[in-house]
This record gives sequence, C-alpha cells and structure tokens, in this order.
Amino acid sequence: MSTLPELPTVDAPATRHDGGPDPRLINQCVHCGLCLSYCPTYVVLGLEADSPRGRIYQMKLATEGEIRWDDPHLRKHIFQCLDCRACQTACPSGVQYGKIVEAARAKIPPASPRETLLRRLILDTVFTSPVLLDAVGLATRFYQRSGLQTLAWATGLLPRLAPGLAKLEALLPPPQGGIRKTTLPEVIPAHEPRTHRVGLVAGCVMAQLFGETNQATARVLARNGCEVVVPREQRCCGALHMHSGEVEAARELARRNIEAFERAGVDYVVVNAAGCGSTLKEYGHLLADDPKWAERARAFSARVRDVSELLASLSLRGSLGRIEAKVTYSDPCHLAHGQGVREQPRQLLRSIPGVELVELNQADWCCGSAGIYNITQPELSKRILTMKVDNVAASGAEILATGNPGCAIQIA
Repeated sequence: MSTLPELPTVDAPATRHDGGPDPRLINQCVHCGLCLSYCPTYVVLGLEADSPRGRIYQMKLATEGEIRWDDPHLRKHIFQCLDCRACQTACPSGVQYGKIVEAARAKIPPASPRETLLRRLILDTVFTSPVLLDAVGLATRFYQRSGLQTLAWATGLLPRLAPGLAKLEALLPPPQGGIRKTTLPEVIPAHEPRTHRVGLVAGCVMAQLFGETNQATARVLARNGCEVVVPREQRCCGALHMHSGEVEAARELARRNIEAFERAGVDYVVVNAAGCGSTLKEYGHLLADDPKWAERARAFSARVRDVSELLASLSLRGSLGRIEAKVTYSDPCHLAHGQGVREQPRQLLRSIPGVELVELNQADWCCGSAGIYNITQPELSKRILTMKVDNVAASGAEILATGNPGCAIQIA
C-alpha cells in the first residue's frame, strides 16, 4: 500500500542545490483557489497569472524546464507579487508561498544591465555598508531639515527637473529628530528588578528615519525590566535582498547578525519593524543548507520577538500615560501573515488609558509598500493602497497605528 510523501517541515530549505524552488514545497499547492480573494494583485488585476495559484503553476513549469527562468512573462508575474504572505494565511494546505517565490526570484536574472547596476548599488553596496547607509541617511535628513525640501517643492524645481525622483521623494516620512542621526547607547540599563537581557535590532530605515521610535522602544523595554543591548556590529537584516532574489547577500548579512547578537549574550532579539522581524525569524530556513550555520541560525530565529510580542508577555509596570483618541490598527503583512502576530499589538493599544480602539475593515489587507514594491511597481502599488486608505478613512479614527516603517510611510 502506497503512502503519501512526507511533507517538508518548516525548517526545510526553500531551494534546491541548483538554487530553484524546492519541488516539495511547490507540490503542496493543490490549486484549490481559496487564496484568490486574499491576494491583492489578483483582486486588483483579476488575472490568474497574478494569483498565488497561477504563480505557483508558472514556477512549477520553470522548475520542470517547460519554460525558461528568463521568460519575460514569468518575470513580470513573479515580480508583480507583493510577497505579502496573505495567501499563506488563507491556505488550508500550509503552502509556504513566501519561500517559493523568493527562491524563484533568485533564479530569475535581472531584466537589464541597468537593473543589475541598481541592485548592486542599492542592495549590495549601500545596504551592506553602515558607513554608506549613514551617509545617505545624513543627506536625507539634511535635505528635510535644512529647508531644501521646502524650496525644491515651492519653486517646482524637483518635479520639473526630476519627475521620477520627485515621486520617490514624496515617499519620505516627516523627519524625526534633527539632522544628526538619533543613536542609542550600546547598553541601556533595566529598571530593577531586571527580568531579561534583550538585543534591539536598530534596523536600516528605522535607524535613519525613525530614530525617535527606536529610542521610545528602548525606553519602554528598559522601564519594564529589560536590559537593552544594541550591538554595534549588527547589519541590515537582509529583507530587501530576500524579496529581490539576492539570496547569497541575505545569507551573508544573516551570518553577521547572528554573530553580533550571539556575542551580546541576549535572551531575546527584539525588533520593532515587521519586515525585519519576519526575515530574522526565517534565518533558520535561509541557512538550513549551511552545516556551519544551520543550528546557530535556528537558535537565533527562536529568540526573535516583535516588540509587541515581548511586551504583551510581560506584566507592564507603572501607570501608562493617558491618550484621549480613537485609534485604529493596520496589520503589517509580515507581522500578521509572516509571523502570526495579530492580537498582541491590539492588546497593548487597549491597555492605554483613554484609547478607543476601533477595528479596521480588512485590517490585514496589504498597503502596497512591500519593501521597495512602491518604487518598482508604483502604479499597481497605488491601486492596492486605495482600498487601505478608504478603510482607514471609514474607520473615523484620529490615529492609525502600525508596526512597520514601510507601511507607515506608504499610508501616510
């Protein structure tokens, strides 16, 4: 009597030795279609090729050699995916779609020399170099704080001379702090009694544009008994590299981060950006084929917590400040779908005196940011964003809370 093949465990690597998606993961999809109404690109475009089921079928054909990985149609549909993981929430078969699509992107070559150059410049140069990242951050903060931004728009020079750059510039969030980067000390002592020693992931976008949010995160953790360590050796988490198919670069960043937080000797690795947190929790998958790092990566990922997860598990100390406001919460895709964290942020918001938390309709609908999707697919991103913005307006909330910088930038 034949038996069903054993399904891969959650620690199964996403790729085969040739770099393509693991056929075992592809074959978990039974093409039932229950994911279709959850997929933003399918809902907006109405095309089977832009649904999770359709994309998996195309990736299956490429894996079996029926179509080439450099097929322009395959490339279009795979990179039009947000990688939001909403289909994983809907899937009754437990298809690990995120692993499959990211492995496929690693096999698809860049569309042009220009794309190759941009990938190397942005992902492989700026985001892997703390010095260059700080330089870009400093230039951005100077532009915002010095009056240059106001002048560029008041005179109409920016949209007239560089319309493409103007569209990107419009995504910049309101500046936090001054021109100088807001930095944290390497160790922030806990308010006694100390209960945990935690490592804080400073992040790339968070450190450069949301420094005051990082400060607030460390302050709240310390007040609630956590000694906070901010390792200086930490690097970009590799999320953007994973989403773009730059898997080897992501692996090298993962090794650097694992080593940095191991040296810090922390109980938990705490992150306040959902996209980073989801990637950090997947280091065990990312390095599953590396005998030197596989076990260390699994141990690291097991210690990663979103800040809302950790705070919700603690008995919050002292009295909370009162905020008289109607608040709604938008689930970041990589927190709700990628990590299964939904109730903890809401629990924390409800605990604030004066806050009236109103549930957002389709709260886990993607906002269209999706890493750099709003840059690479601007028109489709806007169409996906429209539904989110309409639901926020209909909620009547005065404050929108969310747990990811990309979402905050996009929705604002």
